[in-house]
Amino acid sequence: MTEIAKRVYDHAWRIDPIVRSLLDTDFYKLMMLQSVFQRHADVRVEFSLINRSKDVPLAKLIDEGDLRAQLDHIRTLRLSRGEGTWLRGNTFYGKRAMFSHDFMTWLEEFQMPDYRLERRGDQYELTFEGSWPEVMMWEIPALAVLMELRGRAVLNGMGYFELQVLYARAMTRVWEKIERLRRMPDLRISDFGTRRRHSFLWQDWCVQAMLEGLGDKFQGSSNCLIAMRREVEAIGTNAHELPMIFAALAKDDAELADAPYKVLENWHDDYDGNLRIILPDTYGTEGFLKRAPDWLASWTGIRVDSGAPETGAEAAIAWWKSKGQDPREKLIIFSDGLDVDKIEALYVQFHGRVKLGFGWGTLLTNDFRGLAPKDALAPFSLVCKAISANGHPTVKLSDNPAKAMGPADQVERYKRVFGVGAQVAEPVTV
Repeated sequence: MTEIAKRVYDHAWRIDPIVRSLLDTDFYKLMMLQSVFQRHADVRVEFSLINRSKDVPLAKLIDEGDLRAQLDHIRTLRLSRGEGTWLRGNTFYGKRAMFSHDFMTWLEEFQMPDYRLERRGDQYELTFEGSWPEVMMWEIPALAVLMELRGRAVLNGMGYFELQVLYARAMTRVWEKIERLRRMPDLRISDFGTRRRHSFLWQDWCVQAMLEGLGDKFQGSSNCLIAMRREVEAIGTNAHELPMIFAALAKDDAELADAPYKVLENWHDDYDGNLRIILPDTYGTEGFLKRAPDWLASWTGIRVDSGAPETGAEAAIAWWKSKGQDPREKLIIFSDGLDVDKIEALYVQFHGRVKLGFGWGTLLTNDFRGLAPKDALAPFSLVCKAISANGHPTVKLSDNPAKAMGPADQVERYKRVFGVGAQVAEPVTV
């Protein structure tokens, strides 16, 4: 096992690029990528970095030259022969050859497209523009780079013993959380922490700790590179990106209202089993379920990713019952800002009523709260989202209005089309 403090102190990261492989990304990105490659390769999109935590001045903390060097390094990466073999031949979600020959042939030659970086006051404006299959691959590594560079800037001022104590405290914190999780029978929990991790080495350590501490309760990692190296399941299905871009391409209000379901029609054709997980909150969970076609009720489960998770889960249970489905046979995956207290509370409320899964993200792989002076290593809310498709702006409403994005006039239009009424804002910290 890598002795992280020593690695940080001895090498000052000279041997550790932040992103070291095209597989250092989330599995759901590859699943979506294949679907987009097959169906929508000609769509032009723009992605942009959005720092929701305005009190974190990234342009003051991170040297522009260092940022460009990391981004430029990512553009040199290609799938290795071994990585391509793993994707072609490994079993994912019980299916071998999940990725088609045509898609793999393209991916094995793929390199990241160019980026645009500008400083705006105390923040960076980082954007990616081009064909949808190419540009969408920037989301995860771009977030990982910004997060880790901010962490490196803080760690640079620490001595060896200070670093040892820092990581010892962080390791103890993770292990104490794992000990609490061990007490829950039938727990299913996965690492969802790539996008806003402290570092690759730290995410890898957390996965090893979960493996050691939780055994079969640990389902796998969203990170493809770590899943491959540690021989665990690669976990993930789909994300808000798909309905956001489908909606932006809609020609009128009728097509707009149908866009979230058209996405899932395509997904239904492409994937089956435990990959059929509904993500309903892009334009409001309540309205989505009210208008959902009957065939969606047969899907495996649902992911609750915004708003009050209890509300979203209860809505899903009521919907399944109304469709003649047994909720006890359905899977609910909670994935929004989870930590142990919330996992425990949700487990108590829903255990036995549904099949439960937890995607544990930032507060697994980046919980350094209170461990550095001025809390300088505390995680913050950073996202990279599609902001336009074929020149049309994208919109996300969410079950939490604090996560909404898009031009104000389009946000109001989407609220009207999707029947979104009053919402309660929840704090967004990670």
